[in-house]
Amino acid sequence: MNFAELVQQDRRLVILRILSESDHYSTNEHLLKMGLHAFGHNAGTDLVRTELAWLKEQGLVSVDEIGGVQIPKLTGRGLDVAQGSTVVPGVKRPAPE
Repeated sequence: MNFAELVQQDRRLVILRILSESDHYSTNEHLLKMGLHAFGHNAGTDLVRTELAWLKEQGLVSVDEIGGVQIPKLTGRGLDVAQGSTVVPGVKRPAPE
């Protein structure tokens, strides 16, 4: 596994963890970008949308769009991955608390 793959897996975990801590397990893509930046990930809109599409394909989030803004929502499976009780290849497993 190369460094870019490690960063991608961590970015996906960070997205899931941000959603797991958000009201109603949901936020908009702009707040998600700010949260990623706070955790050391410089991700533009295209990259965030690409990751959301991948997470949606895995059944970890659902995504609605309102006024051209994507609104991801964590699924039950996504919450399990964010908490480390389910492992999905392509998403970093969280370290124990």
